[in-house]
Amino acid sequence: MPRYPRDMTGYGATPPAANWPDGAKIAVQIVLNYEEGGENNILHGDAASEAFLSEITGAQPWPGMRHWNMESIYEYGSRAGFWRLYRMMADLPVTVYGVATALARAPEQVAAMQAAAWEIASHGLKWVEHKDMPEDEERAQIAEAIRLHTEITGAAPRGWYTGRCSNNTVRLVAETGQFAYVADSYADDLPYWMQFRDNDQLIVPYTMDCNDMRFGIQAGFTTGDQFESYLRDSFDVLYAEGQAGAPKMMSIGLHCRIMGRPGRAAALKRVLDYMRGHDGVWFATREQIADHWAQAHPAPKGQRPCQMDCDTFVAEFGGIFEHSPWIAERAHALDLGPTHDTARGVHQALCRVFRSASDEERLGVLNAHPDLAGKLAAAGKLTADSTSEQAGAGLDLLTDAERTTFQDLNAQYVARHGFPFIIAVKDNDKASILEAFQRRIANDSATEFATACKQVERIAELRLLDKLGG
Repeated sequence: MPRYPRDMTGYGATPPAANWPDGAKIAVQIVLNYEEGGENNILHGDAASEAFLSEITGAQPWPGMRHWNMESIYEYGSRAGFWRLYRMMADLPVTVYGVATALARAPEQVAAMQAAAWEIASHGLKWVEHKDMPEDEERAQIAEAIRLHTEITGAAPRGWYTGRCSNNTVRLVAETGQFAYVADSYADDLPYWMQFRDNDQLIVPYTMDCNDMRFGIQAGFTTGDQFESYLRDSFDVLYAEGQAGAPKMMSIGLHCRIMGRPGRAAALKRVLDYMRGHDGVWFATREQIADHWAQAHPAPKGQRPCQMDCDTFVAEFGGIFEHSPWIAERAHALDLGPTHDTARGVHQALCRVFRSASDEERLGVLNAHPDLAGKLAAAGKLTADSTSEQAGAGLDLLTDAERTTFQDLNAQYVARHGFPFIIAVKDNDKASILEAFQRRIANDSATEFATACKQVERIAELRLLDKLGG
């Protein structure tokens, strides 16, 4: 059945240890977008002039016409801005997002990139909008971008970023099976994996906030100081998280025609000097980060819950609520997706079914639970989960007197409330279980029904955490 495709969970509260080389506290990744000569232009066979990311406020496309001012702004990026930034960062690992047709018009710049050992990733065939592009056309443009990039640089790109992408872009790029990473995402501070059919694709997220593109929008930066301040604050927060044992990645996005202007370049130099002044900073290309992540955190194996058919889902999770596989069966029919592929994601789905069930159905779930230290336990007829849980609380090692006490309480509780006493034994020990038993037995049945249901949900959560981790 169709699944909700977005992952709203990610790494959650416990992101993986990045384990950056040499124990670095932060990975700083600088991108230089090289788009000049690949932008919309009727000279390039496009329908109109460019209107995106320039000094011209409120620029609009000029259908069927060249836009001299726009063209010269882009030309500044290739003629002057690139070289100013190159001189500033030639000693740093930099990733270039290179538009293939722009690289074809930049032999001097490409030679300089390669002399500095910068990574040249693909930024698509042309710097144009893809949102309305037919899938077959976009697939063909991806193939042509790879071919042309390889022809120009002498090597196929290992990284990809379209930027002005469609909803198909990441899938189409992943389906080529040849990229170490795709950067068309802004969803995290760390790399993560996505699966497309049989392809596991590493995503190395990019940034739109630590990005000089904000000089080209009305709600963005107006002075270099604002850009510098924002990058310093971002660095300081991420660096502190790294000092606390949770290293992250910081992406910085630059454009030749924007950050290459003198008044902005000065701010970039100051903030780079600031970052260089800290210990434990790993300046890296995106390719280096991707290769590190793939080795340290390879793509997870095994079928994810949201990908399971109903029979498999029920086989995996039908016993989470004691002897009640119908809960898992109904949960499978919910609007699940990648965000549910965790212990708490599956737990939410199962609990939704349990909570919306009739009182009679929920009573059946309560009655499916065994007595604590009761006759089934003595006879060795509990489920494997129940056996382990009761043993963990020491209920398998009771004295004869303790066993008699539990059995008497069980009988009184069932006679009063009509279902067995239920408690998440993993949250307790023998003494706290006995105290809760003696305290709760006097409650009215409505209160106990609600309490027992909450305990059933907690038992399910603990079982799923054991099964799936988290």
